Amino acid sequence: MIPPQVQSDERTLVERARSGDQAAFSELVWRHQDAMFTLATRLVGPDLAPDVTQEALLRAWRALPKFRGEARFSTWLHRITVNAAWTQRKRAARHEAVPLIEDTHEDTAPGPEFAGEMVDVRAGLREAIESLSDGQRAVVVLRDVYGWTNQEVADELDITRTTAKVRLHRARMKLREILEEAS
Repeated sequence: MIPPQVQSDERTLVERARSGDQAAFSELVWRHQDAMFTLATRLVGPDLAPDVTQEALLRAWRALPKFRGEARFSTWLHRITVNAAWTQRKRAARHEAVPLIEDTHEDTAPGPEFAGEMVDVRAGLREAIESLSDGQRAVVVLRDVYGWTNQEVADELDITRTTAKVRLHRARMKLREILEEAS
């Protein structure tokens, strides 16, 4: 839970930024950029995440005068980030290139066999999540990665709670199917 003093401080910063104070907006960016980047990475991957985050921040600056404060500022930024991610994925799909060399990242782990297995598991899971539709991917990331409730996901994506639950169920079933086929 966010302490009341921090919330009122953020409201003050938002009001100042809405009236054109760039320093106040810079402070808001500093507070929220990591969460936005993490969300973007989970939605579009590490290659497109910087572009999505930058686009989301530009959109937020332009739309700030329209921010009514009915939702938390962070929730509003998350929604803008999700929309920017969807737009960027559509653009990237039109210009998709096949990499010549597969990029692998090895993590330090107890042993080389374990590290190799984890690289394979992560790559398989990442590919499976990327194969989901934008709506399903967003629900899975927000619910299963960020731990949001179904209602929070529904509010964020501007869908009903039932739609969020159905998308989540279908996405999980598709992920299970994809991962079982791969093993």
